[in-house]
This record gives sequence, structure tokens and C-alpha cells, in this order.
Amino acid sequence: MSWLRALKETARSGLTVERRRLAPVVAARGALGLALVLGFSLALFGPAVAAASAFGAFQAAIATFQRSWRPRPTLALASGGSLALSTFLGYLTGTHTVLFLALLVLWTFLSGLAWAAGPTAGIIASSNVAIMLVTVTLPTSVATAAGHAAMIFAGGVVQAALVVLLPVRPWGAQRDALADALAAEADYARRLRHDPVAPFDPVPLMTARSAAAVTPRQARRRPAELHGPRRLAERIRPVLASLADPAVGAPAEGPQRDRVRELLAAAGEILDAAARAIRHGEPVRLPPAAVAALRTPDTGSILSDRSHRAALRLSALLGDVVDTADPRTETTETTETTERRTETGRPSAGPGAGPAPGEGPGPPEAAVLPERPTPRSRPTLVRLAPLVLAKMRAEVRPGSAILRHAIRVSAVAAAGYLLGLVLPFGHGYWAPMASVMVMRPDFSQTYSRSVARFGGTLVGVGLATAVVQTAHPGTYLSAALAVLCAFGMYLLMRTGYAVSQVCVAAYVVFLLGMEGSGVSQTVRDRVLLTLLGGLLAMLSYAVYPAWETPRLRGRLADWLAASGRYAAAVAARYAAPDGPGSPDVREALLSARAARVAWHDALGRAGHEPVRHRGLSHAAAEGAGHALAEFGRAAMLLEAHLPERGAPPLPAAAGLAEALREATERGAKAVRERGEPAWDDLRETVAAWDTEVTDPLLRKAGRLLVDALDDLSAALADA
Repeated sequence: MSWLRALKETARSGLTVERRRLAPVVAARGALGLALVLGFSLALFGPAVAAASAFGAFQAAIATFQRSWRPRPTLALASGGSLALSTFLGYLTGTHTVLFLALLVLWTFLSGLAWAAGPTAGIIASSNVAIMLVTVTLPTSVATAAGHAAMIFAGGVVQAALVVLLPVRPWGAQRDALADALAAEADYARRLRHDPVAPFDPVPLMTARSAAAVTPRQARRRPAELHGPRRLAERIRPVLASLADPAVGAPAEGPQRDRVRELLAAAGEILDAAARAIRHGEPVRLPPAAVAALRTPDTGSILSDRSHRAALRLSALLGDVVDTADPRTETTETTETTERRTETGRPSAGPGAGPAPGEGPGPPEAAVLPERPTPRSRPTLVRLAPLVLAKMRAEVRPGSAILRHAIRVSAVAAAGYLLGLVLPFGHGYWAPMASVMVMRPDFSQTYSRSVARFGGTLVGVGLATAVVQTAHPGTYLSAALAVLCAFGMYLLMRTGYAVSQVCVAAYVVFLLGMEGSGVSQTVRDRVLLTLLGGLLAMLSYAVYPAWETPRLRGRLADWLAASGRYAAAVAARYAAPDGPGSPDVREALLSARAARVAWHDALGRAGHEPVRHRGLSHAAAEGAGHALAEFGRAAMLLEAHLPERGAPPLPAAAGLAEALREATERGAKAVRERGEPAWDDLRETVAAWDTEVTDPLLRKAGRLLVDALDDLSAALADA
């Protein structure tokens, strides 16, 4: 992509306004916290302290809107505390330009490294640095600086208290993540009716898994229906694929295929019903037609042996999904839940106690309330600190995109601050503040946010200044208008960065206008300095980039190696059914999924970069990604029919597992070195596998694995 086209695409992206579901109640709660802090401090301490405390409450509320699975009060307290510390230290060095510049460089460098811990930490850290540049100009002594810092922290405390006292849809983010995972499974089942080898995006399942990790306090309060369905959704996916795929299941046409389509449609409806129940915290309402389709006794006479067992397995898992999705207490069970459990196919023995692959329904006497699975652990905020520091230290290495971002943002902040001192404008901190707020580790977000911030600032400052010049609001009316703008920002935050910046720009004008300052210089100085900050941010990425395009081969090689380990782990289970079990397969699957998501994210970022491909064209990348997805699907078909414990071992599977592991490791090395991977040894192993194995599923899956790797080599050869 050329630079001109990249600039056009990023500008269009930055100015795009998206239609999103709004949360007016949550936005009103954040604005209420800001109004309480602003009104209290304005009445007792005056406009200067009120402005500082308002920034603390404003930023703490923004922190609660971030995409994080942690309790929102924790985010508000962390934001308020870190901003208070930043402000106090900044004021102590503010009178000495060299010391303050050193602190600014250090603080921005650490905020850049904070992106290693995730976008929530990165956004909070960057916002703290940006707001610090404003708040350090408000106090007039060390004592007042300490008071301002205390009021900033108080703003975070108020926002945290409101989240506790006025809860809005508790566990809503976790409910949505789990419901989205089940809905994705439902959509997958429906697509398989028309395309038996349809692809599946594992991101909803990975998001639900991340949401399932809880702190010890959350584990005691989590609703019962959020405990088990995710695990069941993970187990349903390979069953759906094996039931639909004509290579290992029912023929492509005929009565068996018609019956499979009916089962897939019923599965989609039941999974959708479970998703709706979890999202809204209400009982599951099963569609009668879907229940009837699953309970039809003709399934055994229509489907062949392996397809019939997959259908029974699907019915059992759907029964467990319905059971665990119903809101209930931990120790009681309603008659309605018991009836639903039986309706969907069999009495459930719990999310982890369904029949082994290949088994039919369990006996009726096995009906018990599902066990509560051990929750995935999320460290508390105190225990998280050393983990974050370890991640930040790990990024201090050559070639790290996070390190390059930290160097860029610290250099740009220093340059912007010095330019602000030299240029004949007041309030020169607007330039570095704009730079810090728009800079991100990747190219497209940095450029799109730079354009959006300038456009939003231009509109917001112009509108707010026009109101101030015509209406001449007093102190309290200016405070009320600032709160109104903050409410608009909270409400429209997810619709686009440009829209939110209109509200933020107006908010700052009204806030600084409470004491009569900031209006005369706002339009010209702030717009020009914001433009300067955006240009510095964009120039820094052009001079010192961290392009994703040259690293695409490495990402692809990581995905290939992870997929090979997953396929090898599945094959090894056939060789030793009584050996190390599903945890090995599970961990390998999660690693393969993470590598796949990293590849697709990198491919998306590379698509917006003004860099010519270096050995991997767009067509080659698309073909290679499709080939590896097919390789993972073939391994998943094998996983869907893993032998139960006690089954006779299959010695040939050990050789296949070792061949898969070695071949994919060599292939990954060849991909990294811009070579063409060869699979001759693996092909010979699979040929021997065909002669030693009689099961058609296993023979077919082995050939599918080799075919997918051949497609990968063909795609890379075209590069």
C-alpha cells in the first residue's frame, strides 16, 4: 500500500462514526460522580482545586469503561491513585524545566511499556501522563499540590463508590462474552448445514475463556450460570464439525445428510436459547421444534455408526449446556431445570462428566446437579503489579514493537514540550498531551487517532468557545456544561474517537473557563498545538516505525509450529489412551488458537501499512492462512473422536505424532528463513499409517493433514 493510500484509509477510519449500542445509565453514573466531586470541591475550595479534582473523577470514570474483566471499582481506584501520584511528582519538578523534562520522559517511557500488560493498562497510563501535563499547572505551592493530588484521588474513590452503590448490570461483560461464545457456536452449526467444512473463528471462545478468569472475591460472587457453559461450548465445536464433515461423517447427500442438517439446525436454536438466557440472566426457553428434532427416535436407524455416536454426543452436551445456563442457586434444583435437562437428550452428569467420545447417553440414575468447576484464577491488583513489571521488562529487547513505541512516545513528548515552551503560544503542554493520547504501538491507530483528535478538537473547541463568548456562563454554569459534555463523552465513547474528542475538547474549555481562563487562547493556540502534537506523533512513526509486514513470516511460522504440536498431541492420545490426557491436548489447542489470532491480528495491521511485502504477498498470506486453518480442522476431527480411557492403544499413532511434530518444526524454520517447507518424511509416515490403520476416520484425517500442508507449501511457493 502506498503512503497516499495509507493516509487516506487511516483518515477515513479515524473520522468514521459507528453505530453502537449505547449505555446511557452507565454514562449517567459516571457524570454523576463527576458532578458530585466538581460541585463539592467548587463550593469548598474554589475553581482551581475543582478543576484538578474533576480531572481525577473524569479519568477514573473513563477507566471503568475500558474493556477489562476486572471489577470496575478497582480500575477507578487504580486510575485515580496513579493520576494523583503523577500530578504531585510533576508539580514537585515543574519549576525546574530539566527535572520536569526528565520526569516526563521517564513517565512516558513507562506508559509506553505499560502496553505490554494490555490495552487497558496502556490507555490508563497514557491518559495519566496527558492529564498530568494539565494538572501540574494548577497548584501554586507544594501544600496545594498535595491537596490537588488528594482531591484527584478522591475523584477516583467517588467513582469507585458509585460503581458499588449503583451497580448497572453486574457481570454484564462476562455474560456477554459467554453468550457471544454460545451464539458463535449456534451460527457455526447453522453454517455447517450448507457448508460442511465452514470455517470457525475461535475468538469468541478465547474471549469467553479470558472472561472466565476471576479474582478470589469474584469467585465467591459469580452467578452459577457463568461457571460451566464455556467448557461445554469448547467440547461442542469438534462434535459439530465431525457430524457435518462428509469426509468422516454422513454422506454429502441423501437421508443421512438431511438428518444431520436437522440436528445442526436444532443445535443452533438451542445454543441461541442458552445464549439469550445467559445474556439476560433468565430461564432458558427451549424451542419445542428443536427439542423434538433432538428427541426423534429414528436417528439411530438413519445415521451410520460414527455419525450416530456424534449425534448422541451432541444431544448430551446440549443437555448440559441448557442445565448450566439456567439461573439457579448452588445447592437447589428446580423441577423445571430437571425437565429441561431430560428434554434435550439425557440427564446431565455435569459439564465435565458427559460420555466419553463415542459413547451414547448416560443412564438415567446418573442425573445429578453439575459440579461447579474450579474457576480460572485472576491475580488481585496487588499481585498483578510484579507480573506487569515482568512483562514490561521482557519487552526491553531489540525488535520489540512495545519498546519502539515507548521510545517514540517519550521522544515525542519531550520534543512537544520543548516546542511548546519555545513557540509564542500559551499553554504549550497541549502539544505533548495530544501526542501522548493519540500514539499507539501500531501504525493505523496512531495515524487514524491523530486525524480524529485534530478534527474533534477543532469542532469541540469551536462550539464550546462560541457558547462561552455568546452566553458568558458563570462558574457554576460552566461546571454544569462541563459535566454535560462529560456525559456526552461517556455515552458516545464507543461510536468513534472523533466524536468523543468533540466532547472532551468542549469539556476542557468549560472546565478551565470556570475561573475565567483558557477562553481567549483556546481556539487558536489549542487547535494549532493539537495539530502540532498530531504531526509529531505521525512523523515519529514514519521515522522510527515498527512495521508488522516484515514479521508476517515469523507469525505464520509460529502458527504452523503451534498447530503441529496440537495435531501431535491429539495423535499421541490414540497411541496411549491411558497416558497423559486431555490437559496436554487442551494446552496445545489453546496455544494454536493464540498463534492463529496473533497471525490474523498481524495480517490486519500489515494490510494498512505503507510497506511493500517482503517475501509474502497478500495472496500468499491468504492462501497460507487458509491451508493452516484446514490443518487445524483436520486435527480437530481427530480430537472429536478421541478414544476413551481403557481403549486399546494404537501404536502407529505414536509414529504419526512424532512425525507431525518434527515436520511442522522443520517447516516453521523453513518459513522463517524464506524457504519452501517440504513434507516428504511426513508423507511417508502417513502412507504407512494408511496400511496399518483400518479405521476410515483416522486414515482420512491423516491424508487431510498432509493435503493441508501441501497447500501451505504451494501458497508459499507462489510468494
